[in-house]
Amino acid sequence: MEEIVRYFPDLTEKQKEQFAKLEELYTEWNAKINVISRKDIESLYTKHVLHSLGIAKVMKFKPGADVMDVGTGGGFPGIPLAILFPETNFYLIDVIAKKIKVVNEVAAGLGLKNVKAEQMRAEKINKEFDFIVSRAVTNMPDFVKWVRGKVKKDQNHDLPNGILYLKGGDLTEELSVFQRTTLYDLSEFFNDEFFETKKVVHLAMKYKI
Repeated sequence: MEEIVRYFPDLTEKQKEQFAKLEELYTEWNAKINVISRKDIESLYTKHVLHSLGIAKVMKFKPGADVMDVGTGGGFPGIPLAILFPETNFYLIDVIAKKIKVVNEVAAGLGLKNVKAEQMRAEKINKEFDFIVSRAVTNMPDFVKWVRGKVKKDQNHDLPNGILYLKGGDLTEELSVFQRTTLYDLSEFFNDEFFETKKVVHLAMKYKI
């Protein structure tokens, strides 16, 4: 929890309380419905919470913006981002019902009013969003197929509307078919060795890709 405050020093007291409560909530629910590996639950704040917040180092979502988290699993990156941006609307989806149950219980336990979570496939969504976020649920070409046509045309942020994708390793080949990508190394923002190869990929989707 200390590392969250260190990297995000402007948190309100309410946000600090919500971030602090994540450990209790995920430990409790993970014992009932396994959504995080037993090993990773011990590194919750580094490998899940802080990793999710890497997107916030690249993008400051504005009040009223709509963000969809595809393949959210236990609520990452959506839940930490929803805490950080309480006036932004987050829609978290996953195909596995038990994971969405955990997300809803955690959101309720934190008192998050800006989170909606449903068991749903991205291809079935009939709505547009400012940004679509995710944590490496598949390769980028397939992900783009899932979410094509679901990004708003009106631009209100510093970066063009599109995808903000958390992924690690060498992405050169995977991203070679896209012209509108920008990579941000999370090691520039966070010191922990976990982030040495981790990146945020921004793919603008206003343009033909």
